[in-house]
Amino acid sequence: MCGIVAYIGERVASPILLNGLKRLEYRGYDSAGMALIEDGQIVFEKAAGKIRVLEEILEGKNFTATTGIGHTRWATHGVPNDVNAHPHLDCTGKIAVVHNGIIENFKTLRAFLERRGHHFESDTDTEVIAHLIEEYYDGNLTKAVQLAIKQVEGTYGIAVISLAAPDVIVAARHGSPLCIGLGESENLIASDVSAMLEHTKKVVYLGEGEVATVSRDGVQISTLDNMPVPTKFHDIEWDLDLLEKGGFDHFMLKEIFEQPITIRNSMRGRLNYEEGTARLSGLKIKYAELLNVKRILISE
Repeated sequence: MCGIVAYIGERVASPILLNGLKRLEYRGYDSAGMALIEDGQIVFEKAAGKIRVLEEILEGKNFTATTGIGHTRWATHGVPNDVNAHPHLDCTGKIAVVHNGIIENFKTLRAFLERRGHHFESDTDTEVIAHLIEEYYDGNLTKAVQLAIKQVEGTYGIAVISLAAPDVIVAARHGSPLCIGLGESENLIASDVSAMLEHTKKVVYLGEGEVATVSRDGVQISTLDNMPVPTKFHDIEWDLDLLEKGGFDHFMLKEIFEQPITIRNSMRGRLNYEEGTARLSGLKIKYAELLNVKRILISE
């Protein structure tokens, strides 16, 4: 799992993003970062390690941007370091993307994009999305995102900002949850309601294969083929403390009942059903060597 939070509105975005990331740190703590539209350019800060490392980097930086995206990462493709941390940018530095999920065909997409002259900075699967959007952009950011993710095989929850469309954030999902929080003259996007509950209790849950164009004044949702989807807002009745407990009386009950989904999430993007193999991130051992393993110890 990884965590996404995004903000567009009238307030300074960076502290809102940072506080949202802290609430999402349980979803990933290998690295964290954010990108902002600041004075006509995309500025970004990201670093390996827990969110407090990013927080230290941001101290004393007086950003005024009111639009931005943030991410906390659990590494899959690419080791957890500063370069592989999200957000990722395109060749022009005008498009920034944060992404949850696994892009299964990223090597094929990367090879195609490199033949088209794109230059990659990281080892991640996520970076191909930024370059695909750059490749398809013709003046409409939402359309470029739709065309780009049509090429993607795997799971994704993404949030995208662009200097060419500074008044919107485009989000999309397939297999990785995203929700949109509606405020007054501001809107938020996050992979978990807890990241936005202190700002709004009215949310939209983005459906499978849906794309949202989010401005400070509204939300437009469409399919990948640009067919409009009705916007259905839900009122969250829990307060922040209760939400963190998932509606249970205490955390032990929450952990007991979350075991099935926790097991599913731990395997998400790890199993190759066609080959009958598993991808074990961080285990630097070849498949042939794994066949000779005689004993496995699991510790907590």
